[in-house]
Amino acid sequence: MLDSLAALPFWQAVTALWVIVMARSNATYWVGRGAIAGWRRHRPRPEPTGRARAEMLLRRLGPVAVTLSYLTIGIQTTIHLTAGLLRMPLPLYVPAAMVGSLAWAVIYATIGLALVEAWLAAMTGSWYGLLVIGGLLLVGVATWLVRARRPTPPCLE
Repeated sequence: MLDSLAALPFWQAVTALWVIVMARSNATYWVGRGAIAGWRRHRPRPEPTGRARAEMLLRRLGPVAVTLSYLTIGIQTTIHLTAGLLRMPLPLYVPAAMVGSLAWAVIYATIGLALVEAWLAAMTGSWYGLLVIGGLLLVGVATWLVRARRPTPPCLE
């Protein structure tokens, strides 16, 4: 499927990816809405007071957390499920999901599909794309390590 997307013109790839991620995130949201509705129907007790990281982000940032979740790895699905569990109003959730989905689709259509193209080229014998990607990854890790080792400047009070 990814090679089919890579063969499309950019705007068609972005549109296809946007539709896919909108369907996935909205399905996750509605699973959360359905789960909380069923839970409330069968357990009339008060809700627990403990909050997960996703819930704290949503309560603090609201729709901004939904939009920014598309730029994360590992918490995106949790944010959408929690938005459903918290019954975030649709007029807040849907626009935030639309903007985040568009950002995700553009990033994936550029960087993600470039990685797929490099991998496909490597499978046919041309390793130049993977070498460039590996080099960029190496530079990124080295930069991160250098910055992490720098001592923090003292506070000037």
